Amino acid sequence: MPAGVLRLSDVIVPAVFVPMVRRLAVEKTALIQSGAMVPDPLLDHFLAGPGLTIDMPKLNGLDRSDGENVSSDDPTVFSVPNKPATGDEIAVRLSRNNSWSEMDLVRALLAADPLAALADDVAQYWAYRRQKAAIAQLSGIFAYNALATDANHIQNSMTVDLSGLNGGKFADGQTNFHGSAFIDALVTMGDSMGGLALVAMHSIVYGNALKKNLIQFRLDSEANPTIPTYMGKDVTMDDSMPMPAAGVFETWLFGRGAMTYGTGSPTVPNEVIRVPAAGNGAGQSTMHDRVEWSHHVPGTAYVGTPAKGGPSNANTTNNLAAATSWRQVAPDRRQIPIARIVTREF
Repeated sequence: MPAGVLRLSDVIVPAVFVPMVRRLAVEKTALIQSGAMVPDPLLDHFLAGPGLTIDMPKLNGLDRSDGENVSSDDPTVFSVPNKPATGDEIAVRLSRNNSWSEMDLVRALLAADPLAALADDVAQYWAYRRQKAAIAQLSGIFAYNALATDANHIQNSMTVDLSGLNGGKFADGQTNFHGSAFIDALVTMGDSMGGLALVAMHSIVYGNALKKNLIQFRLDSEANPTIPTYMGKDVTMDDSMPMPAAGVFETWLFGRGAMTYGTGSPTVPNEVIRVPAAGNGAGQSTMHDRVEWSHHVPGTAYVGTPAKGGPSNANTTNNLAAATSWRQVAPDRRQIPIARIVTREF
């Protein structure tokens, strides 16, 4: 049996560790697993090259209000073709990293399979952080939608807000989550409401709905009734969901693939640094892990000026949760399959 102490450098082989972590992180991200977020090879390609943003010109759907021609037998009368409208969608690069010292990772090193244990720890961390970034971006898009109506959008066309009812005080059946509000949120999509298939809610909202027998369960792949649903929509419970104030919660509705994502690889995605002199000669090992992400809601554009590493999750200028970082470029709100309900639960 080899002598000595197990070190990070003994466990981590980047060529094995990095793909394992990235795969596990995707598997553990609730919005990805729910189907609300789907991969986009175009974003992967963007992250493989230079640049902080990517322009994605898109053809908008045909304008259904355009009148059709009435056919005639006059050879001198020619039809005039319509020109499809275009929109310039913009996604932004997110370059993130973190590091952990050996003292932080001792538990993983003591496991029977230290590489798997360490990869699982790091993957859970990045899954949570990625979801936080996606939620911050969606928060910014909803905040933009709440701004005054302009040429690009109609104010609050994506939101049903019950939190201010009854003078901003809790009233059971009025300010909290209920069926009528849910239907109102679906109706924000007009005749495309059927495209909203998923619901993400905080555990407080989920628990209150569960107490009122509003949550039903459908069968999983093994015929067990384990998948929660509401009005036929799959429910994801996530305590990362925004809480704008005490007792106030946001519940979001998504179409499948409402957000796309890409994953890149930094030049050096993972490395272990050994500093022998640290601890007055006792030595210290530190692992650095780096990620490249891009998330995009089709029909929107990032219009901020990103820092070199991309925007943060904050709601300040140029960052993900800021209303002024986003613009709607789809001509019709129904082309952006997301909606929001803001409730006061206590």
